Amino acid sequence: MEQDLQLKVMFDAISKASSKKEDIITILMSLQHQNFILSNSMMNLVKKWPKPSTQDPLTTSEGQSRPGILYGLQI
Repeated sequence: MEQDLQLKVMFDAISKASSKKEDIITILMSLQHQNFILSNSMMNLVKKWPKPSTQDPLTTSEGQSRPGILYGLQI
């Protein structure tokens, strides 16, 4: 809701005839730069995220349960 309001305010500001082309270019370039930084940060985070070990201690090696076993049904 607040973001929608901020977008509307920005849209109205850049839609005015008195808005300078240079100001709009500055805003767009700044936003694209911020987008690149966020994208690079996310990619680095995903690359450095710890990978699960091959044998997770919280899992069992019993295999998958059969459908319906939770409800006492035998299929």
